[in-house]
Amino acid sequence: MKIGEVAAKAGVSVDTLRFYEEKGLIKPGRAANGYRFYAEQTLQLVGYIKLAQQLGFSLREIGENLPLLWTGEEASTDLLAKLFAEKIALLDERIGQMHDLRKLLAERAVQVCPLMGAGQIAAS
Repeated sequence: MKIGEVAAKAGVSVDTLRFYEEKGLIKPGRAANGYRFYAEQTLQLVGYIKLAQQLGFSLREIGENLPLLWTGEEASTDLLAKLFAEKIALLDERIGQMHDLRKLLAERAVQVCPLMGAGQIAAS
């Protein structure tokens, strides 16, 4: 498939495909005329990249873990499950930090001067 065809079928821009290629995430072949030519499997790969990004994985992380998708071995499934568990733990940590920040903001919002600490007097 040509780059425009892949872009249309995958729901991404041609520039996105070129960017993925630059990052080593996809590897097109070249036709005799020099045009990029993509295998049918590229559609699945681009779909995976998009989904992984939606799940919070960076392109670097995606690139590091792409080989796991194609092995079909149980070990790769276990490793992907571990990566997901690590991402969940990171999100839980961030959610906790956001809850702490929200609590602090709520406490400050009811003070006479929210920027001053409790019991502190502003310098004149």
